[in-house]
Amino acid sequence: MAKIYVVGIGPGEEKYLTGQAADALERSSVIAGYKTYIELVRDRYPDKEFFSNGMKQERERCRQCVAYALEGKTVSLICSGDAGVYGMASLMLETAEEMRQETGGLPDAEDIEIVPGVTAALSGAALLGAPIGHDFCVISLSDLLTPLELIEKRLKAAAEADLCIVLYNPGSRNRAGYLKHACGILMEKTGAERVCGYVRNIGRQGTEQRICTLKELAETEADMFTTVFIGNSRTRECGGRMVTPRGYDKDGNS
Repeated sequence: MAKIYVVGIGPGEEKYLTGQAADALERSSVIAGYKTYIELVRDRYPDKEFFSNGMKQERERCRQCVAYALEGKTVSLICSGDAGVYGMASLMLETAEEMRQETGGLPDAEDIEIVPGVTAALSGAALLGAPIGHDFCVISLSDLLTPLELIEKRLKAAAEADLCIVLYNPGSRNRAGYLKHACGILMEKTGAERVCGYVRNIGRQGTEQRICTLKELAETEADMFTTVFIGNSRTRECGGRMVTPRGYDKDGNS
C-alpha cells in the first residue's frame, strides 16, 4: 500500500508552493486533481502520471486516488490554496473510510497525509496590506453544497460579532448578484462605509486588487477567482493599504 498526499498548491505561481508541498509532489508517481489545477503543475513535473477530471467529479477523483495507491503508487491529490480550506482533504478522508468499510484493507487515516498550502485568505490579505490582523472568519458564497439560507445566517452572525470577513466564491456565471446580496445583508449591521477590499487572480497573470467601501463592493462584479475582504469596525485605509489593527497603543502595549 503506497501513500496518498492531499496537497495544497497555493494560488497558482510556483513561488507560493511550500517546500512540504513540493516534496510531496516529487515523491509521488501520480498527480491527480481538477483539470485547471493540473495545468498549473504539469510543466514542472513532466515525468509524472496525471489524472484529471472536472467539477462535480470530486468523489470519483478521490476513489481513483485510492485505486492508484492500491496498485502500489504514491499519489498526490492537489487542490488550489490549502487542501483543508474548501479543499479535498475532508472528502479524501471520508472516501477512503467508505471504501475501507466496503471492501476492507483499504487506506486508513494514517496512510493519507494532508499537506497545507497558502490559502487565498492569506495570499490575498498580503496584497491588500493587513485586513485580517484581528479575529476573522471565512465564508463561501457558493450554495452548491451549502444552502443559501445557512450562508445568510452565517453572514449575519459574523457582522453581529464584528469579525473581519473573507468571502470565497463571491460570484460565477450561475450566481450573478450573490456578492451584492451578501453586501446588503452586512450593510444592515455595519453601514455602507465599512472598509473593504478584493483581489482577483491571486498569484496568476492579471492580479488586481482594490480597496473600497462596502457600498462600492456591492456594485462590483466578482467571479470564482476573486477573494473579498470586509473589515471590522476598526479597519481603516492606511497609506493605501487595508489595515485591521490588533489594538496596540502608541507605546506598543496591547
